[in-house]
Amino acid sequence: MKSILIDHARRVPSKIVCVGRNYVEHIKELGNEKPERMVLFCKPNSAIDETFRYFSPHTRFEGEISLLMGEANRIEGVGFGFDLTHADIQNYLKKKGLPWERAKAFDGSAIFSRFVKAPQDLSSLGFTLLLNETVVQQADVALMIYKPREIIDEIASFMSLEKGDIVMTGTPKGVGTYERGDRFEAILYDGKKPLLKQKWSVQ
Repeated sequence: MKSILIDHARRVPSKIVCVGRNYVEHIKELGNEKPERMVLFCKPNSAIDETFRYFSPHTRFEGEISLLMGEANRIEGVGFGFDLTHADIQNYLKKKGLPWERAKAFDGSAIFSRFVKAPQDLSSLGFTLLLNETVVQQADVALMIYKPREIIDEIASFMSLEKGDIVMTGTPKGVGTYERGDRFEAILYDGKKPLLKQKWSVQ
């Protein structure tokens, strides 16, 4: 089973629960409709990879604030994650009204930074994502349609969240494709204070 790192300890997520369409500008960016209810989908443990891999010209990066769950639906840690998406496959599935797993849950589609202890107040969380030293995505909790606690409560209304599970809170505008050799850097903030920085090079 794949694992992630928090404060030098390993956690093994049983699953990753992702929020779709949680930023208004991203909804507009992709020409989607604003959903009436929270859009949720899952990635399996096998989707986690420490290597940022190139898959195809149609594979898209989506950067997200990610939450690491503790006991009793407590948010133990925060980190940064990439929800990699086969955009061509997803577009086909959406047109047919079919599930997204082939586009979202493939091996290597979930890449995470290390996690750090979650601040008591998550309302000031934000991130900046750079691609080859150029800012491509930047957002904070204030821009989310559904805030972290709302997301956890909605998931918990029908699905158990185990210790070590990860919740990805949605991506803002600025998603795009990438190439081999591209360099990503993510910075997670609590207000103006950097909580963590991490870099990846696409293999």
